[in-house]
Amino acid sequence: MALLRTKSNRRRQVLPGFGIGMGFTVFYMSLVVLVPLSALLLNHTGLTWSKFWEIAVDPRVLASYRVSLGTAALAALIDVVLGLLLAWVLVRYEFPGKHLWDALIDLPFALPTAVAGVALTAIYSANGWIGSLLAPLGIKVAFTPLGITLALMFIGIPFVVRTVQPVLQDAERDAEEAAATLGAGRWRTFRTVIFPTLIPPLLTGFALAFARGIGEYGSVVFISGNMPMKTEIAPLLIMSKLEQFDYAGATAVALLLLLISFLMLLCINLLQHWTRKTAR
Repeated sequence: MALLRTKSNRRRQVLPGFGIGMGFTVFYMSLVVLVPLSALLLNHTGLTWSKFWEIAVDPRVLASYRVSLGTAALAALIDVVLGLLLAWVLVRYEFPGKHLWDALIDLPFALPTAVAGVALTAIYSANGWIGSLLAPLGIKVAFTPLGITLALMFIGIPFVVRTVQPVLQDAERDAEEAAATLGAGRWRTFRTVIFPTLIPPLLTGFALAFARGIGEYGSVVFISGNMPMKTEIAPLLIMSKLEQFDYAGATAVALLLLLISFLMLLCINLLQHWTRKTAR
């Protein structure tokens, strides 16, 4: 009986070595994520609730949050559309240089963000290659929120493409062929058959691009111009306060940014979970 009970318990295990793997995962996550965040929460540096509220409602701080969150959300939304188009072309079509273009999608992952920021600033400034063409039209990119959005689009596009691409590759063509035989056009087939399966990965790609954009510093600090109340991002404001030895102010801005980011990502994940549940 004891032998049978032991075999039954072994069959109930999800994976061999699950206990060790779970313990290592918790330890690693605690060491890399939970401990630094706990240090941020516990290290008040003389920060009281009244001072925290005073810093939180400061017009310069609120303006930096509007710039960071607004440009990150807009860039992530644009990346969802462009990323879907890029993933669709890379999966559904064959053309010369396809593997090269597929590899270039990962360039923002490998390229230092500061290099990307310098390159974008040089190209889109008033005397740059593209900026000089847009200037006569009254379109200014560098040192504006538009430039920040462009930089965040650059660093966020791989998240959407690499999230949607495997889903398109694994998608069965039987449903599409059945819809075509029943008289459905290409647009209706995409809208009713293909797109519902792409909503969860698109939401995941949006969440990843949005999260990366909120905390991005290197690619934005050059092209933004860092003008307070106009193009100053929250990470730069934190760095400015640290350079001024205002540790309480930097902690307050970081805590508020952490709270806003967590709540927005939680809402996105709940929406993603609801979408997957309703799609079953």
